Amino acid sequence: MTAEARRNLRTFYWIIATQTVSLIGSRLTSLAMGFVIFAETGEATPLALVGFFSILPTLFGAAISGVLADRWDRRKVMIIADAGAAVGTVLLLVLVATGAFEVWHLYVVALLQSFFGVFQGPAFQASVTMLIPDNQRDRANTLMQLTGPAAGIIAPIIAGLTYTAVGIVGTIIIDLLSFVVAVVTVFLVRIPKPIETAEGRAASQGGLIKNAFSGFAYLWSRKPLFGLVGLFGLVNACIGGAMSMGMAYLLSRTGSEASAGLVLTLGSAGMFAGGIIYGVWGGTRPRIHTIMPSLIFAGLMLGAFGMAQGTVVLAVTHFLTLFTLPWVNSPAMSILQAKVAPDMQGRVFAAVQMVAMGLMPISYLIYAPLADNVLEPLVGTPGWAAFAPLLGDEKGAGMGLIFFIAGLVMAGICAVAYTLPSFRHMERNLPDYVAAPPSEAETPAPNLPLEGQPA
Repeated sequence: MTAEARRNLRTFYWIIATQTVSLIGSRLTSLAMGFVIFAETGEATPLALVGFFSILPTLFGAAISGVLADRWDRRKVMIIADAGAAVGTVLLLVLVATGAFEVWHLYVVALLQSFFGVFQGPAFQASVTMLIPDNQRDRANTLMQLTGPAAGIIAPIIAGLTYTAVGIVGTIIIDLLSFVVAVVTVFLVRIPKPIETAEGRAASQGGLIKNAFSGFAYLWSRKPLFGLVGLFGLVNACIGGAMSMGMAYLLSRTGSEASAGLVLTLGSAGMFAGGIIYGVWGGTRPRIHTIMPSLIFAGLMLGAFGMAQGTVVLAVTHFLTLFTLPWVNSPAMSILQAKVAPDMQGRVFAAVQMVAMGLMPISYLIYAPLADNVLEPLVGTPGWAAFAPLLGDEKGAGMGLIFFIAGLVMAGICAVAYTLPSFRHMERNLPDYVAAPPSEAETPAPNLPLEGQPA
């Protein structure tokens, strides 16, 4: 391995480590605020609305962020994104510390932080291709997938301690310090720029708006990839929409913040364990034979999670629901990195985000209000009698019905998609991107002019 390759690997590991620290800080704040809001309102809708406002910037801004990730220095984009998200944390700190906080303020903060987060995702995902050689990308993508569950394991364990010791204000300060760690690290590292390709140059012709939609055009020209991303959109509407009620559901089923935190921790542990196993195993070739069965299994377990009525069963089913998700995300990311030219990846990954998350806001606006206003009040009445043997007749059973139906629909959609030859054979039928040899490589991508470009 060359000195440059070793340096790039170190850069990747430093970024992953510090982003995990930042994510732990954010999870601490999220858990503490979730406990406070559910205690005040007793409803799932306010927590689901946080997810709704967090998704909106992705739908309306990801296309532009993809263009910037391909045009600007990706390291600078990540610094601006982390620093901007920290502004939202400062705002939340001031509101809570002064006693001026109201629930709607959290929606504003979620919107602001998500706006900056939209710019970080495509920049970092596209940077992986420049930092990690192809034969190590599956493991690198798996490591990226482990940051969330690692934070999900650690944060609930220490959230109670920090909340008790330093209160909500101290917890938010810890979150803010974690942002500082992430920003300083990215400021000190170097991320190579991609070589400009003919395909990337052609897609960059025209104005910003035309460029913003070039990622969609790239996916559309490769129909199986577009279909796979579209399937992820349906999956996210099922599992993501249901999980937006996760805190309210667990608090209702268990009646205990400690038990709810334990179930969340074990769910993250499931995802972490699945990621470790995938990192050692490496999945199947073609990768699609890992992705599709994993999605079907996760859907069935999501349905079982909705049926669970005790802390132990909730913990086991939550563990199993999240266990195979790294077996979906890691190989899917590797497929995209292999099929898409590096100087197009910012725009393509932005398009992937928009398509994959496009239906989630609708599910947020349907699931939680349906549970709060229709299904939960129905529990224990004669109209609930048909569901009681399956889901119980205690508080939380109404939300459980949504988890149950969403899981079965998710498993059914994925099972049907897996029968399609275009899905099963996409890796064979779509050519990989092949970099030109050094003697034929194109000149480095110029720093294209764009208003507001950071210095």
